[in-house]
This record gives sequence, C-alpha cells and structure tokens, in this order.
Amino acid sequence: MSSEEDRQVVVDQRKQKRMLSNRESARRSRMRKQQRLDELVNQAARLKNENTQILMQINMITEQYMKVESENAVLRTQLRELTERLKSVNSVLMFMEEFSGLEMDIPEMPDPMLQPWKLPYPVQPITASANTLQYNY
Repeated sequence: MSSEEDRQVVVDQRKQKRMLSNRESARRSRMRKQQRLDELVNQAARLKNENTQILMQINMITEQYMKVESENAVLRTQLRELTERLKSVNSVLMFMEEFSGLEMDIPEMPDPMLQPWKLPYPVQPITASANTLQYNY
C-alpha cells in the first residue's frame, strides 16, 4: 500500500466515524425532542384536567352564592316588611300614649345611617357563569 492509499483509508475511516457520530447525535436529538413533546402533551392534559376542576368549583361556588343571595333578598324583604309593621305599631302606640296619658315603651327605629354596611337599597348581585371563563382548546 502506498502512503496515498493509507491516507485515503484514514480519511475514509474519519468520515465514517464522523457519520456515525452525527447519526448518534441526531438520534439523541430526536429522542430529546420526543421526550419534550411527551412532557408537553402530559402537561397539557394535566392543565386541562385542572381547568375542568376549577370550572366545576366556580360553578358550585356560583350556585352557592346565588342561593345565599336569594336568601338575603328574602331576608331584606322581610326586614322591610317588619320595619313597616314596627312603624305602624309605633304610630298606634304614640297615638295611645297621647290620648291615654300613660307612658308607653315605644321601641326606637334603627337608623340605617348608623349601620353603613346595611345599605338602604337592595344590592344587585354580580353574576357570572363558568362559561364566561371558558377557554377553547
């Protein structure tokens, strides 16, 4: 063998070694890419599941809120009715006190301004459904 042939063999061996190395590197790269894709698919599935659970919680809490708000509306109506009854009874008691001359224990009417958390007008609920927050995938 001549030195030229020896050099060619060495060059061919290097090329073959480099080709094998490149193939192995490409294979590892494809494996990493596939693993990353699998991780992203799993993460997307977990997030969709978590989103579904959160939407269910929102629906449940919204239902509870609407129930409490409905009960509060009934209680506010009853409060107004009872306040009007008390005013009526107080006016009768004042009339009786004036004409009988007897001292009567007339209950005082609560002043709504002393209790600012009790608004003199009904509070309108802010309603939202889970559909408002729904995302399209």
